[in-house]
Amino acid sequence: MYTILDCYTDEPAGLGVPPYIGTYPRYIAGALKEKVNYITIDDLRTPHKPSLKTDITTYNKTNHNIQDIIKNTKELIVIAGIHTPGKYLSAVPGTLKEITELIKQFRCRKILTGPAGSIHGSRLEGGKLAEKVNLDIFDEIEENYLDTNNYSKIKDFAVKGAEIIKQHPSFPNTIAEIETARGCPRKKGCSFCTEPTKGLIKRDQKDIIKEIQALSKEGIKHFRLGKQSDFFAPTAKEIESLLKEISKLKPKTLHIDNINPASVTEEKTKIIVKYCTEGNVAAFGVESFDKDVIKANNLNSDPETTLKAIRILNKFGAEKGKNGMPKLLPGINILFGLKDESKQTHEANMHYLKKILEENLLIRRINIRQVVAYPNTPLYEQCKNKFIKKNKKYYWKWRNQIRQEIDLPMLKKLAPKDTILKDLITEIHDGNTTFCRQLGTYPLIVGIKERLELKKKIDVKITGHMLRSLIGGKI
Repeated sequence: MYTILDCYTDEPAGLGVPPYIGTYPRYIAGALKEKVNYITIDDLRTPHKPSLKTDITTYNKTNHNIQDIIKNTKELIVIAGIHTPGKYLSAVPGTLKEITELIKQFRCRKILTGPAGSIHGSRLEGGKLAEKVNLDIFDEIEENYLDTNNYSKIKDFAVKGAEIIKQHPSFPNTIAEIETARGCPRKKGCSFCTEPTKGLIKRDQKDIIKEIQALSKEGIKHFRLGKQSDFFAPTAKEIESLLKEISKLKPKTLHIDNINPASVTEEKTKIIVKYCTEGNVAAFGVESFDKDVIKANNLNSDPETTLKAIRILNKFGAEKGKNGMPKLLPGINILFGLKDESKQTHEANMHYLKKILEENLLIRRINIRQVVAYPNTPLYEQCKNKFIKKNKKYYWKWRNQIRQEIDLPMLKKLAPKDTILKDLITEIHDGNTTFCRQLGTYPLIVGIKERLELKKKIDVKITGHMLRSLIGGKI
């Protein structure tokens, strides 16, 4: 018997942390001829002592009898790997150290796959180098186990593996990450990024549609078109052809992920707004507004190009949809620790972020992370974590200034008091507060000062603002 152990993945172009399910478990389940059991790392963890705070390390347990499954498993396929470390509301991805400790006694063949099986390794925390762990317990380590890098095979794997979705702990409120392309269209990518090592492969649109059709038949209505570094790289005609066909399936959520600001056009933006659902976010890999850092790290956009792209998305996407959220907004990534970072880097970042506010433009979120220098990337070869060590003493101050002076006023503009947000899922408790959010890409987190039943859908009225989240009340 085959068992897939999902320890969750997060890459520059791909998310598999609940409520998302990534591509790896579905492809692998479709490739295996026998019936496959799907379990999560939460199933193997020891729960924390009962408290008023939700234990997110075991929140995503499946409904399986884990002891019976492990006893009868002949081959355990472990999916793991974090290449873009972040914080997650209701899940904790497994580290390699934790995973090896949990499964070392299992009497079966063990395979490690996913990002952790690549030459880059994995790291759950930003600002550090990749984990160094003895992986001798694994009989095989392969990033693309069962040749899931081959699109001629994936087209069948993706359809056959759709049925595994019912074993996911978030089902039916699971968001399926759909692969549209792989790798980076830029010949030389950003210094820190692991995507350029994958080459550039585009999936046939017919295969994408068939996969979404299969998932829809299994009960999934929430999709993000990810796994690509620039959704706007294809022509407007190609983008519209894909989205038009998907929209015929009437998904409740249809969102995109990464966009290179240099690829943004009015024509393509209007197409996204027309066919996708509200709450959509185009993640801009800005990383830095410092021109010296941009040059040293071969980043994909200069400040003026980014501003132009933000203006275009606001022009066509700022209008609010039926769930209370704008139809399409940009998201910005800021990365600490890149080559040639200095105090002037923060000054440049603040200058342009303030300019966005002054122009009355909206951005959905600013992700601030410390870079991880993964092996076989230019950043690793050139300086590893040199600039992390050099400037770490400034990071809390820099981050806090962005949160106070940019994030907070931006949230007040994005969702002012009395805004009604619909169809939020109650997700975790923290004392007498329940945190909830809509399904989608980078949804707003709303805290409600009541202990509501979890995993229920509610509508909320906004009553206040925190630095990165909202305060509301159930309607």
